[in-house]
Amino acid sequence: MILFRLTWQSLLNRKSTILLTVISLSVSIMLVMAVDTLRTQTKSSFSSTVSGTDLIVGAKGGSINLLLYSVFRLGDATNNLSWSSYQAISRHSKVAWSIPFSLGDSHRGYPVLGTSSDYFKYFRYGKKQPLALEQGKEFEGVFDVVIGSDVAEKLQYKVGDSVVIAHGRGNASLVEHDDKPFKVVGILEPTGTPVDQTLHVSLAAIEAIHIDWKAGVQIPGSGGAYTEEQLSELQPKQITAFMLGLKSRFSTFHLQRSINQYSKEPLQAIIPGLALQSLWQMFSLAEQALLVVSGLVIISSMLGLMTLLLASLNERRREIAILRSVGARLWQILSLLILESFLVTAISIILGMLLLYLNLLLLAPWLQTEFGVWLSITGPTLWQWQLIAVLLVSGTVVGAVPGYRAYKQSLADGVAVKI
Repeated sequence: MILFRLTWQSLLNRKSTILLTVISLSVSIMLVMAVDTLRTQTKSSFSSTVSGTDLIVGAKGGSINLLLYSVFRLGDATNNLSWSSYQAISRHSKVAWSIPFSLGDSHRGYPVLGTSSDYFKYFRYGKKQPLALEQGKEFEGVFDVVIGSDVAEKLQYKVGDSVVIAHGRGNASLVEHDDKPFKVVGILEPTGTPVDQTLHVSLAAIEAIHIDWKAGVQIPGSGGAYTEEQLSELQPKQITAFMLGLKSRFSTFHLQRSINQYSKEPLQAIIPGLALQSLWQMFSLAEQALLVVSGLVIISSMLGLMTLLLASLNERRREIAILRSVGARLWQILSLLILESFLVTAISIILGMLLLYLNLLLLAPWLQTEFGVWLSITGPTLWQWQLIAVLLVSGTVVGAVPGYRAYKQSLADGVAVKI
């Protein structure tokens, strides 16, 4: 207790320099932990976006591109596929269920997804969790829309509100389908996936709003006159992609090969998990670089701590000399400096973790809205606990260097007053 009291009083006596060191070390620790948290939780968020889907089928192109635009609503499809091909494959004897997707329209920057009622029945996310409605019901009428929780929160929509869909993607000046407004009939519960940022309508609705469009240009009246009942029976000629659930996982590779060799049009089928692994491999180099930078940040912080302790020895020569004059031994002088280093490191780790969780709490909603990445506020992972232990040990060992140097300083040099 005497050693601890001496150490604490010594730190308080140099509170200005110690405070700057603690802040610097805390920010470094926060950055290292933030990099690891973003890395692990981004992977977890992406992996939980779709669950229980055996194959995703789209037009021939890159497997990662197909995964990104069909699941994460990022990028655009290279081409569409025909409705007849979708029907033929979805009726295959090995297929248990299918979910068609039609993308390309938006509402105030949020993507609009045309699909069937099977989407609410079979789509799974996380640990095979089904979609659930927070308010309202699924779409039934041709101009009904079910919106994600983020859309409802950010745009302040509620059941019964009117929504106008725009032609195309993004926030640019787009032609709006204002002659065919939609009515919000349901709001989905939060999922922490791109579903929260999506507006869901029927495939017939996608056809209905484009009925007056020819070759990407709106020609009013060119589609003819239709009643709402007739519009609800419209079938698409093309869709963007579709998901498949199989009766047996053992037939996955066989059906994938059959789809990739489909003779009527060039198609490709991907296994979501394997495509996601390919995506992570693309970023593995950047991930390793971030880890190296994080390590360098920690090394630099430890060197800064050692520099502070060494620099403070000149101010503390008389203090240490007095301790030696009253019989302080090597281990006691060493313990004094090591305990000081330990306390600075421990306080910095606690402050760094508090800063990390504060930033996660503040930035999590923004990251989810802008990038579709959900950051959950959880305790440190096993790797982070190991890193904390390494930091604590390193910070403690750093104190041994100035401690040994302090002991080797001569008694006379510390007591004598230099003029």
